[in-house]
This record gives sequence, C-alpha cells and structure tokens, in this order.
Amino acid sequence: MKTTKRLFLATVALSALATLGAAHAQTALDDVMKARSIKIAVPTDFPPYGFVGTDLQPQGLDVDTARLIGSKLGVKVELVPVTSANRIPYLQTRKADLVISTLGKNAERLAVIDFTVAYSPFFQAVFASKSLAVSSFADLAGKSIGVTRGAIEDQELTKLAPPTADVKRFEDNNATVSAFVSGQTQLIATGASVAGNMMARNPQLGAEYKLLLKDSPNFIGVAKGEDALRLKVNEIIVAAKQSGEIDALAKKWLGRPAGTLPE
Repeated sequence: MKTTKRLFLATVALSALATLGAAHAQTALDDVMKARSIKIAVPTDFPPYGFVGTDLQPQGLDVDTARLIGSKLGVKVELVPVTSANRIPYLQTRKADLVISTLGKNAERLAVIDFTVAYSPFFQAVFASKSLAVSSFADLAGKSIGVTRGAIEDQELTKLAPPTADVKRFEDNNATVSAFVSGQTQLIATGASVAGNMMARNPQLGAEYKLLLKDSPNFIGVAKGEDALRLKVNEIIVAAKQSGEIDALAKKWLGRPAGTLPE
C-alpha cells in the first residue's frame, strides 16, 4: 500500500512539474517584451553570416537579421556570440532567446528545439572575378574551375559543368581557395561561407557570385515549446520577405537575392 501511495505521489509530482514546465515554456515572448531586450545568438567566426569587422564589431547576414528582428519587435538586441557546438545548448539553457547562426533544420535538431520559417539561403556556388563573363553553366566551357574533391559542390559541379570545363580538384578547402587566389584557376566552386571568408580576406580579387550549385536554407532556432515567440518571429520574417528586406540582406552579404525560401 505504501509503495502504491509513493508511486501515486511521484506521478502527481511529475505531472505538476510538467505543467509548470509547459507554462514556463510559453513565457519567452512576454519576457522579451517586458525587458524590452532580446538575447540573440550569432556566429562571429563564420563570414559572411557572422564575423568581427575591422571596427571589432559583429557584422554579417545573421547579425543584420538579428537586428532586423529586434527592430520589428521594438526591443534592444543583445548579441550573444556562439560556435556551432554551443549554439543549441545556449538556446536550451536560456542563455539566448533565439539562435540565428546558419542553422539547418533536420530531425535530430527538431527533437530538441523548434524552428521558424527560413530566413536566408545557405548555398554552394561558382564564384569568379567580376571581369569574367559567366552567366550560365555553358559559359564554363574551356575554363578552369577549382573545387574540393568529394565535397557537395564537386558532386553538383560534375553534374552541371560541360564536358570541356577544366575541373581541377584539390584535397581540402584551403588548397582550393589558394589555387583560386593565386590564379591557378579562373573560377572556384565552394560554399557561401568559404567564399565569403575568401572575398573578405582578398578584396583585390573582385570575386563575386556567378552560378548556383545547391541551396540549403537557414532557419532561426527557438526553444522547444516557445510557440508565441516562434510565431511572432515568423510574422516578422514573412513580412520582411514580402517587403524585400530579406532579399536585400542576402544580396548585401551573399551577392544574390534570397529567392524563394521554405515556410
């Protein structure tokens, strides 16, 4: 009898905790609006999405997106620098209200956090000097293109480049970038983050986005169960897409509009 009673009391206690947790889980938006401040986790070592500028201030597409959301909410933005490893734990432990840090959405992450609609593209593409005329994959005929062997961009380029394109494969991203920077190849096929870092470090190249290989959109992370905050951010992002603000940010930092993003 005593054992049954203990089990009953334990069940009641767990149910009460679950109820409290559910109630607490819906307080983020109210807390933000009451404090007139929102903590947003951003990268500071992943250009062009987030990095520290020459003025030692964070900048990039994710940083600008964070500021856009704060502005639309009418609250102050506290930027919280994160890495790929700690960005989700920061959200779970409430060190951040939102994570805007090139997060892709997958089943594993969906089990522990929630996501807003997509806010930006993350893509693999072909880049080259502005002086090189390339507007279609057919234009790659006879031209040398550096790519990292076995990477997603290598797989996509192999499908799309004409047979006469001179595809030069290197063993890692550093070697691929070095080959392009030194003039060993006329073009480079790589991810937006690698290209952004390369262009920031080598402005003399005058490199720009030329052709899209593959798109993998980014989403904003929200703590599990924070539906009020998630839906409010969704409203802001959808409106910013319609107004052209999302396209403008993508063009500013990635060299191309965001285009159609999943909702």
